[in-house]
Amino acid sequence: MRTGLEQLLENPRKWLNGGRVGLVANPTAVDQRLVHAVDLLHDHPDVDLQLLFGPEHGIRGAAQYMVGVGDSRDPVTGLAEVSLYGDSFESLSPTPAHLSQIDVLVIDMQDVGARYYTYAATMALCMRAAKTHGVKVLVLDRPNPIGGTRIEGGGLDPRLENFCGLYPVPQRHAMTLGELARLYNDAFGIGADLDVVPCQGWRRHMYYDECGLPWVMPSPNMPTLDTALVYPGMCLLEGTNLSEGRGTTRPFELFGAPFIDGSRLARTLSGYDLPGIAFRPCVIQPTFDKFAGRRCGALQLHVTDRQVFQAYRTGLAVLVAARSLWPEALSWRTQLYEFRDDVPAIDLLTGSRAVRVAIDNGEDLDSVMRVACRGTAAYDAGRGRALIYD
Repeated sequence: MRTGLEQLLENPRKWLNGGRVGLVANPTAVDQRLVHAVDLLHDHPDVDLQLLFGPEHGIRGAAQYMVGVGDSRDPVTGLAEVSLYGDSFESLSPTPAHLSQIDVLVIDMQDVGARYYTYAATMALCMRAAKTHGVKVLVLDRPNPIGGTRIEGGGLDPRLENFCGLYPVPQRHAMTLGELARLYNDAFGIGADLDVVPCQGWRRHMYYDECGLPWVMPSPNMPTLDTALVYPGMCLLEGTNLSEGRGTTRPFELFGAPFIDGSRLARTLSGYDLPGIAFRPCVIQPTFDKFAGRRCGALQLHVTDRQVFQAYRTGLAVLVAARSLWPEALSWRTQLYEFRDDVPAIDLLTGSRAVRVAIDNGEDLDSVMRVACRGTAAYDAGRGRALIYD
């Protein structure tokens, strides 16, 4: 297995053509020796690295989710770091002044296979800006950690576009970041001057632990592949007053609230058609974020068969069950979420107001799923042309 970064380093002139380079990267942008792309490109005699861009969580750091990151200088190379995650939506894109300093914008970030994960949105906004200002975009591809075959979820209703869902791709999209770039560029009309440096040796059926690559946390609350497996469903809890396990050692695998009875919830969930998953009642006490320092009834998700596990259905099942058991206690998040506070956060995550309404109306899980999995026509039509790997 060789990542796009390692493929680029074999022959930088082929891809960069001697141009001035800007790099969008996070802590996952490493080779198999765990040397960071900033250092590798800065030290390479055939690469003219001029400027660094940091997405949510930062280039080398570990800022928490939805915490703005300021401009700075890289402590190792001294290069200027431009934040692409500040305090407004306008801060999420490179400016004309930044783009005037480079000829090629290189993007190297590990995605986790879920629409909500903001690195794909950062890439898309960079592509839009690069198109406007005549800068080439080069995506250094990495595997989809949860495989490239299982697709789960729905699209995105008009006017619900947001930083955790800019385009109507399913919540589990089964594409690499490089393939998403091709999809955005073609099916969704960005039209940038785009190239993708592919991985060598990745196949669509492969999970990350079959790749022989070191796992570097893509974000502070994505500590393991197990987290990534459940994330396409359990990230939905960010749109509620349920703790999604931030402030515990197993975020997204653990979830709960002070009003939750874990045993009762587990019994209810066991009555749903949820293959490949078991629920263990427990108690959590988050150290930060929701319910910090408070004891919460909780469940831990244990994926027993990842080949049949349905993350998105499981996440929706948790919401349906919690609403049925504690209708007065469960609430939807209405505070600012990824730069929007005009609609409930759950609508941004599902991409549909109808999903929330169906859950509030007490509809069963299959009915909620039918509503939640609509609107993927553009994705379905464009995906095949964007795929790179067998």
